[in-house]
Amino acid sequence: MNTFVNYILRTAFLFCFLFNYSQTINWMSLEKAIESQKNNPKNILVDVYTNWCGPCKLMDKNTFQNKEIARFINEHYYAVKFNGEGNEIVNFKGREFSNIGYDESKSQRRNSSHQFTQFLGISAYPTTLFFDKEMNLITPVRGYLRPKQIEIYLQLFKDEFYKNVKTQKEFDSFVKNFKSKFNS
Repeated sequence: MNTFVNYILRTAFLFCFLFNYSQTINWMSLEKAIESQKNNPKNILVDVYTNWCGPCKLMDKNTFQNKEIARFINEHYYAVKFNGEGNEIVNFKGREFSNIGYDESKSQRRNSSHQFTQFLGISAYPTTLFFDKEMNLITPVRGYLRPKQIEIYLQLFKDEFYKNVKTQKEFDSFVKNFKSKFNS
């Protein structure tokens, strides 16, 4: 009986440990994020990636799987993953976007660019987009971002504070004076 109780206690401890330390981002479609804003407005983060993009996979593994980044994004943003060369149909601000040149046989390598990607002016992967609560694009951030790098943007764009940063000098000052709130 004592061994059984020890087993149960160890198993319960393991589940509690994993629950607290293996946080994942609650990714959703753009349409779901827009719908969710109606009840609980938050800014939106969009990870634009492709299946063939090595830096995109590294960002997934090293940045988006970081428990502090995941927790922060889930708390302050709606998170969207969007394949910039995929075949998803996107409805955005009354317009429908698709990938008219999509080739299923090229799904794991370079494919044609999605109309939504073109509409947003994305020319590099990964690109992280930040939208405000009214679905206005705040800014795209091109390239692979490590946890400490993306934290700067996550803090800046989580609410309306970014509107106070109007010049490159003010942004540089924000970055220079930025103090990380994350341990890792």
